[in-house]
Amino acid sequence: MNCSLYLIRHGIAEERGPAYPIDDERPLTEEGIRRLEQSVKGLHALDVTLDRVLTSPLVRARQTAEIVAAGLACREPLLVVDALRPGARFEALMAALERLGRERAIALVGHEPSMGEFGARLIGAARPLLFKKGTVCRIDADTIPPVGAGTLQWLLPPRALRAFAKAL
Repeated sequence: MNCSLYLIRHGIAEERGPAYPIDDERPLTEEGIRRLEQSVKGLHALDVTLDRVLTSPLVRARQTAEIVAAGLACREPLLVVDALRPGARFEALMAALERLGRERAIALVGHEPSMGEFGARLIGAARPLLFKKGTVCRIDADTIPPVGAGTLQWLLPPRALRAFAKAL
């Protein structure tokens, strides 16, 4: 297996309410940004490199993707794809990955429950994977998009990622 998919749930976002009545427009909180920046240092400690970052168009996911891409010096610009919106279908995500080309390490930034469901489908699991806000998992496959089940290498909640950052 020589390709890696990193599934990432967006960080802590502002609550929906009078300040953010439209869910798509909710940004990350200051704490969410700070924690994500620390988590990305943890990914760096794990030697994660990325060729491309795909993100949901929602503000909180785009902000998460920007932090990840900048912190890991991703060479390609962010790619916003509707296939990572809440409620998107797995087949739409596979079609988006099909259009990419030769990338070998791709981050997918999205939302629950989709990220857990996508992760399960990618490894052939019967139940969704658990994605707290800021969780990252790595799934290795022979190709992108994967054909058949990939291999779950790790699934790390943000607290574990921040612990790796502190170990630097």
